[in-house]
Order: sequence, then structure tokens, then C-alpha cells
Amino acid sequence: MAEGVKRIQENKGDLLHLDVMDGNFVPNISFGPKMIRDLRPHAEIPLDTHLMIDHPERYIRDFADAGSDLITIHYEAEVHVHRTLTMIREMGKKAGVSIVPSTPAFLLEDLLPFVDLILIMSVNPGFGGQKMIPESLDKIRYLAAQRKKKDLSYVISVDGGINRTTAPSAIEAGADILVLGSAFFSADNPSILVEELKSQR
Repeated sequence: MAEGVKRIQENKGDLLHLDVMDGNFVPNISFGPKMIRDLRPHAEIPLDTHLMIDHPERYIRDFADAGSDLITIHYEAEVHVHRTLTMIREMGKKAGVSIVPSTPAFLLEDLLPFVDLILIMSVNPGFGGQKMIPESLDKIRYLAAQRKKKDLSYVISVDGGINRTTAPSAIEAGADILVLGSAFFSADNPSILVEELKSQR
């Protein structure tokens, strides 16, 4: 994992996106706060922790204390989303909210003033290497328009099936952050890939 972090940093990645999966909210299991804590000394870039877990409010303090800079929870996994976003910010961390492909973006409208980041899942979460769901782009466009209309400052991140082919359309739609997994780690020259995508923003 430390070697992976080193590779991301050496190839000009801006964030380290960490998918935490519990085997309930998504059909896979990854790791918990200890991994974040162990990676923290190796990471000079911010740790962007994406909680794909049920009842994330129970673990916010653990992930904050472990060294996360930004904590994103799922709209679908939490009843009191506003309260949990407020909790994250009160701990001095940036707060994000994410939606899966089946959730309409307009459901986030009341939360927009309280988030620093919105993460659009452009695949059904749980496994890497999937193809991007094109309809996800409409959600990005909607959220970019709402940001401008309401004069807000959240950033829009997109995760799932992002590569050389799909990235331009995500950027055109209004995405600020592109989360790369398979495309980055399987690239012959990740640095060229990252520079190419950054030049399109």
C-alpha cells in the first residue's frame, strides 16, 4: 500500500482516494481506520476517505483521528445525513456526500450548502474495472448548474470507469476531481496519463 501511495505521488496525483467497504452497503470488504492510520505517514497528499458503509456516523471519529483529510458518506447509508456532515466539519475535516447510480442528484439539494465535495458514483460501487454509466454525466451537469445558481463552492468528484476515453466527457459535464483506479495502475506511464487529463480541465 505504501508503494501504491508513492506511485500516486510520484506521478502527480493530487489526492489519495480510499474506498472503505463493509460487505453490507456494498458487496465487498476492504479495510478500516487502521489502514488510514498506517498510510498517513507515507502520504504527503490529502487522504480522501470514501465510506461505503452502513451507519457511517458510528465511525466518523475513528476515521478523522486516523488522519483522513476529507470524509465522504453515502446519502443512501445514513438517515441523518446533515447531522453527520456537520459532525465531520466540527472535527476539522472536509465533508463529502456520495450517491450511487440509482439515486437522483436532486435529492441532495437541501444538503448542498453543507458539503465540501459531492462524489458521483458512475458505476455500481464495490468492484473496480467496471464501465462508466453514461447517465451519471447528467448528475454532474445538474450539480454544476446548482453550484453556479446558488453561488456555492463544493467540488464535484466522479468515480467509476474513468479513463482516457471517459474522462473528457466527465470534465465537460463539470467534474473537478477524477478518481482513477484501474486506468492509473494499469497504465504504462501513469505520469503521462495524469498530465493528459489535467490539461483538459
